[in-house]
Amino acid sequence: MAVQEIHRTTHGGGCTCDDCPHGAREGHRRAALAFQEQRDEFAAGQGLPAAVARSAGASRQWVSDELTQSARTVADRGREAGHSWLYLLSRRAVLAVWIAAGLLLLVQVGTALGTGWSAARTAGLLAALLLAGLLTVAARAQTVRGGLLAPLVGEDNRLSTSKAVPCAWLLLTAFAALLPALRLAASGPGPEREALYQGLELWRAVPLLAVVALTSAVAVLVRRVVSVRILGQRLQKLPADRPRGADLLTDDSGRGSFPDAQYVLVSTVVLTYAAVSLARFPDRLPRLPWALALLVALSAAVYLAAKYAEGSRPLVLSVVRTREPGDLDAPVRTGDDIEIRGVGFVPPGAHTPEMLARLVVRIGAVHVHVPLVPVAGGFTNPSDTVLVVPVPADVEPGRTDVSVVTAAGVESNRCAIDVAE
Repeated sequence: MAVQEIHRTTHGGGCTCDDCPHGAREGHRRAALAFQEQRDEFAAGQGLPAAVARSAGASRQWVSDELTQSARTVADRGREAGHSWLYLLSRRAVLAVWIAAGLLLLVQVGTALGTGWSAARTAGLLAALLLAGLLTVAARAQTVRGGLLAPLVGEDNRLSTSKAVPCAWLLLTAFAALLPALRLAASGPGPEREALYQGLELWRAVPLLAVVALTSAVAVLVRRVVSVRILGQRLQKLPADRPRGADLLTDDSGRGSFPDAQYVLVSTVVLTYAAVSLARFPDRLPRLPWALALLVALSAAVYLAAKYAEGSRPLVLSVVRTREPGDLDAPVRTGDDIEIRGVGFVPPGAHTPEMLARLVVRIGAVHVHVPLVPVAGGFTNPSDTVLVVPVPADVEPGRTDVSVVTAAGVESNRCAIDVAE
């Protein structure tokens, strides 16, 4: 079978070993391709054993079990590829920091050709080297979690917009504070030292400090809001295989998010203004106009309000008996298929086959795993609004409750049905 290809190990260009980044990524790619081939093969009615081919219920269950096992293999390979990607990224991030310091040196040398070398250029170069060294030490301590990206990764293994924005402001502020500090260390008593002290006066830096404090407070509040809503089962969160740059602009399902995008856009624009101000006047902290500081505050308020509003619990609206063409209308009996209609059965980030296979329907005291029904390119069951499951023989006749447990572990409301003898 095609899915068995993922177990082959080679050390050529298609290496699938778990001990190297290329092999982990290649192994995940092969596992995903094998799963797609197997799913499309089952969707076309091929590959079914003769023992189950004559029974629609048995064949559906067998196909679902086979796809579930293959989906778990793909998920395992995806997590391995994610860990290898983080390790590789941590090394590249450190290299990127030192390349940025080298580019700063080239810019300093290029601009000094006409005007000559100055103490401000020396301080800027030393500040960049010192900050790069500190970031390198911090990255080494978090190599397994992505190095420099570790502080930006949330509990769901995605890049966090609420963490990335204050981290960018903190880096700029730290660099801006290092510049006059190094110049103060090298300057003697006189007008130059007084000018440096004046550039560090509090009232001049209040807008900048307000933005840093506000964005940091938003990061703390968002973490608190998300934790409370998850514990209260009002928000469904599922981990990702690895963080991606697109996480800063999208929601958990990968769709573009206006609150996240506008928060990043506004912060980037104002941060650019602050960086230009620092380049023009390196002897003082960047002076932000209060209008730009209020713009960041408004953007942060929109982002925080969106975090309060997002999320919902799964909701079962009705449960009906499914009827095949030609069947008569009848009450629900054991062995029949029931259709559960509602919303929120597949939370954001749970559209992968492994997560879909985790859906469970509770019928009385019996837990029924929702079968995966493949079609070319996807699945018809389960979906976010409709689930189809069989009523097992262990369900006692009479009135019983039906509820849905999603892949995030959140249980829906209960809907009562009558099971006839």
